Amino acid sequence: MSVNIVLGAQWGDEGKGKMTDYLAEEANVVARFQGGNNAGHTVVVGEKEYKLHLIPSGILHDEKLNILGNGVVIDPKALFTEIEYLEGLGTKVTPEKLAISDRANVIMPYHKELDRLKEIARGKDNIGTTGKGIGPCYTDKVERSGIRMCDLLHADVLREKLKNNIEIKNKMITNVFSGEALDFEKIYNEYLEFGKKLKPFIKDTSVIIYDAIKEGQNVLFEGAQGTLLDIDYGTYPYVTSSNTTAGGVCNGVGVGPTLIESAVGIAKAYTTRVGKGPFPTELNNEMGEHIRTVGHEYGVTTGRSRRCGWLDIVILKSAVRISGLTSLVITKIDTLAGIDKISICVGYKLDDKVIDYFPASLEDLAKCEPIYEVLDGWDESVADARTYDDLHPNAKAYIKRIEELTDVKVAIVSVGPKRSQTIRVRKEL
Repeated sequence: MSVNIVLGAQWGDEGKGKMTDYLAEEANVVARFQGGNNAGHTVVVGEKEYKLHLIPSGILHDEKLNILGNGVVIDPKALFTEIEYLEGLGTKVTPEKLAISDRANVIMPYHKELDRLKEIARGKDNIGTTGKGIGPCYTDKVERSGIRMCDLLHADVLREKLKNNIEIKNKMITNVFSGEALDFEKIYNEYLEFGKKLKPFIKDTSVIIYDAIKEGQNVLFEGAQGTLLDIDYGTYPYVTSSNTTAGGVCNGVGVGPTLIESAVGIAKAYTTRVGKGPFPTELNNEMGEHIRTVGHEYGVTTGRSRRCGWLDIVILKSAVRISGLTSLVITKIDTLAGIDKISICVGYKLDDKVIDYFPASLEDLAKCEPIYEVLDGWDESVADARTYDDLHPNAKAYIKRIEELTDVKVAIVSVGPKRSQTIRVRKEL
């Protein structure tokens, strides 16, 4: 039996989709524990490329059970669009392959409208939200006015909760943001139909996961976004609305921490982020543009170009500490091929001090100057490597230095987007 977590160790976009797909071969159950369709995972299988936003990457394996846990916020319309997209590519999505927690909160039309209107009202101080209604849905969840999946199965409950919510939300939409009021009956009827279609998928997934673990099955927990987008430990307020770190798993799927065996941190061989906020190792020059172009650094969900910079060990050490990472996966090492000298940030200079932790204050972070080590680069042959021994010696030296600086072993190295371009360095995660 193995019970593992796959987490983003940077600002998201690290390649979690590919790694979850790869590790799902060894799993019986793949469960998503937080976020919503604001996430974007790209998986390449053979000559087919799949872009997933909500459904776990394990869906591409016919014999696996995929779960959307209670910590996920779900837009039914987006879910059905993704199901239709997958089935158009030949991947069936049935209640035997996908289970949805009856406790998961539902993204409603007013969540998306308020998300949009609030972002406009912020003007130049906008957060850079995807506009999917994620934040407002989590707000209602914490405020205890959210509508959950189980509510969609009870017409009277849905009507009462929706009526109360619509009355309040319409006042906000019209009086505060000068928007147009939403139609109660239209939304009620639409979501009642969603409930009928979703009924075969809606289950107590906490019980399913617990029973699977007790039966000795292999379970893989999949996170969205990354450590620095965590609501508590990320670059607040430029973060997502959920806990993207290992601590979010237990609450997000309903299992205790003693049942989890390992936490795998996914990190690019360099660093990227989308949107606003300080970025100590950012390269606003030709090198940054080179990495962006070669690495195809554009968001799966938003299409926005990603900011690119050298690998930041301070970030990785924070991810190791917060999530108790037991191993690392280094992706996109092929993107750095052909660069003569490659820098690694090993610490920050903040005022008169040298620190190796990530400060909470964005004002302090903006003042941090990266301290670099410079290593020799490698050639394009890494993309053809299929074993660790096949890697260029300088690429192996780069990986070894990451291990030394983080005190965590690298278990897997990815040299390209395909499943076949995945090198298992160590069996243990």
